[in-house]
Amino acid sequence: MRVTTRVKRRSYRSEVRAAQAAATREAVLIAARELLTTEGYGCPMARIAERADVAVDTVYTSVGRKPALVLAVIDMVLGDADQPLPAEQRGYVRRIRAAAGALEKIGIYAGALSELLPVIAPLLEALRDAGRKDPDCAETWARLEERRAGNMLLFEQDLRATGELRDDLDDQQVADIVWSTSSAEYYSLVSRRGWSPQQFGTHLADLWTRTLIDPAVWVPQGPCGP
Repeated sequence: MRVTTRVKRRSYRSEVRAAQAAATREAVLIAARELLTTEGYGCPMARIAERADVAVDTVYTSVGRKPALVLAVIDMVLGDADQPLPAEQRGYVRRIRAAAGALEKIGIYAGALSELLPVIAPLLEALRDAGRKDPDCAETWARLEERRAGNMLLFEQDLRATGELRDDLDDQQVADIVWSTSSAEYYSLVSRRGWSPQQFGTHLADLWTRTLIDPAVWVPQGPCGP
C-alpha cells in the first residue's frame, strides 16, 4: 500500500508539473503571436517574456529560440488557434477538402491566403533574411519551404480528384504553380504595387482557374462554343 500511495503522489505531481508547463508554453505562444504579428520579427525576446509574465530563459525552454517562436506563430495564425496546428487540422484546409469542385476549392484557398499572407508574409521574409547570418533561421526557413511544397502537392491531388484539372499539366507542374504564386515573395511583390489583400485573393482565384482548370469547366459555353 505504501508503494502504491507513493506512485500515486508522484503521478499527481507529474501531472501538475505537466499542466503548469503546458500553461506556461501557451502563455509564451500567445504573447509571441500578439507581438511578432504586430511588431515584427525584430521584437525582442525580453518583450515576449514580459508579455507572458515569465523569465526570458523560460521562453527558450518552453518553446525555443526566435526561429522556433516564428514557426509556432505562423502555424498558430494559419490554424487560427492558440496552439500551432498541423495543416490537416486547419479550418480552411477542411473546407477545401469538403468542397465538391475544383473551382470552389480554389476559391476557398485563394480567399484564405488573402487573409493569412498579410499577417505571415513579413515574418516569413524576415526569417529568410535572418537566415543569411543565422543557421537556425536558414534551417527553419528551408523546412517551411519544403513543408509548403509538400502541402501544395496535397492540394494538387485534391484538385486532381475532381477530374477538372488540365490533362497537359502534370502533378508537379500544378503544385509548383500554386507554390510559387501563393508565396510570401509573390504577395509582397504585388502588395508593393498597391494591391489590396482582396485584390490579391481575387487574382489568385482567377490565375489558378485560367491556368490549371480544364477550360470546358470554367469557360461559359455559348450556342457556337466558347
